[in-house]
Amino acid sequence: MVHPSLEPYLNAVRAEPTTHPSLLSADERRAAYRDLALANRGGPQSVASVRDVELVLEGRTLGARLYVPLEDESKAVVVYFHGGGFVVGDLDTHDALCRRLSSDTRMRFLSVDYRLAPEHPFPDGINDAVDTIRYVFEHLEEFEDAGAELIVMGDSAGATLMTVACALTRGEDLGIAAQVVIYPTLGPELFTDSVHKYGVGYALDIDHLRYDYGLYLNGWTDRSDPRVTPIMFEDLTGAPPAIVVVAECDPLRDEAVAYAGLLEHFGVRVELLEAKGMIHGFLRLTTMVPEALEIIDDLAEHMHRYVEAAK
Repeated sequence: MVHPSLEPYLNAVRAEPTTHPSLLSADERRAAYRDLALANRGGPQSVASVRDVELVLEGRTLGARLYVPLEDESKAVVVYFHGGGFVVGDLDTHDALCRRLSSDTRMRFLSVDYRLAPEHPFPDGINDAVDTIRYVFEHLEEFEDAGAELIVMGDSAGATLMTVACALTRGEDLGIAAQVVIYPTLGPELFTDSVHKYGVGYALDIDHLRYDYGLYLNGWTDRSDPRVTPIMFEDLTGAPPAIVVVAECDPLRDEAVAYAGLLEHFGVRVELLEAKGMIHGFLRLTTMVPEALEIIDDLAEHMHRYVEAAK
């Protein structure tokens, strides 16, 4: 059952005529997504500092934004990959969330402006995630004092990219204390019970997500490729310990729970946190549903335990 605080928001979303993404350009969709994100952000959480940086990777440079909390415990740098269906989203759309997460976890956050489809289809986003994690590990002193741990976090499509990156690099000893997987999409073949129950009218429209997968995959037809569908990895032994956050009323809930089970099957430490009554993207709606802050506090505690275990 949806949390009562979210009902007015969902009713407004359902009452508003929706334009299918195929009728808009990528730039139009990105502008609309940005406007909505900024309208819902509320007052920005105070942090000690925010600065934009550049990540110089092989053959390209990515933008990023570093958040330093007021209470900086210098225990970890969190590399963050935003959601947006592989097509929309940027540093500004998730600025409020990164401020909140950095403040509540008392950790530094590095939000990454990875490349988006359709201009940069699969596997460009995955390559950006892999190379970014390697870069931060090798240049950790640029973002944090010596001795800090590394955490990789993503939400929705960003969670997909970072889970794949963690799986592909699991033998490289990159010092990842935890992967934090927030309501991920784990493949284009969406036939779970939660999809049937919440696939329309609960903020994330599954038909729109399938369209975005088409843009992202750009003709790539092998849906069993684990880089496309991480639930298809045949071996995840040695993957970083995981915290998987799911929302009860999210069409993607069931596949995230299944992924947590897959990690556990291969001996990976996993904590599954379910947000009762919440919908996909709820962490960016804390102004509407303050109870989401309690979930962030719970997540922060888990992250600190993982960091301590890694030392």
